[in-house]
Amino acid sequence: CFLVHYRALIFPLLIREGKPTPFFTFVLALLFCVYNGYLQGRSLSNYAKYPSGWLKDPCFITGFIGWLMGMAINIHSDHILRNLRKPGETGYKIPRGGMFEYVSGANFFGEILEWFGFALACCTIESLAFALCTLFILGSRAKQHHQ
Repeated sequence: CFLVHYRALIFPLLIREGKPTPFFTFVLALLFCVYNGYLQGRSLSNYAKYPSGWLKDPCFITGFIGWLMGMAINIHSDHILRNLRKPGETGYKIPRGGMFEYVSGANFFGEILEWFGFALACCTIESLAFALCTLFILGSRAKQHHQ
């Protein structure tokens, strides 16, 4: 789940030109991703112990389904956002369709759901810490976007 996350591999190839990202913000995001990737990988490969039937456990299945649903919402919401404006068009537009009919930050909601599903499937303190970081960071961004 962690390695095939859509934002890390696919999303950068799909985005069109937009606002430039400040270098300091880029460096902080890079450092967070490197440290978090190390933390998740080390936790799952060296410390997490699962019983032989873990992949059939309701906790894992529910978490994996949550992760899949979150990623699907995230991908669909980003598709809606990428296609809001025609080439050369500027100005603010309110997204419609998909989960945007229920929440104003559907892309943020999808990613938060994705990582809480991951945390439930893994049942490690590190994956829960990542889900909570995602909630706090994206939750504040979602609030700003909503306002």
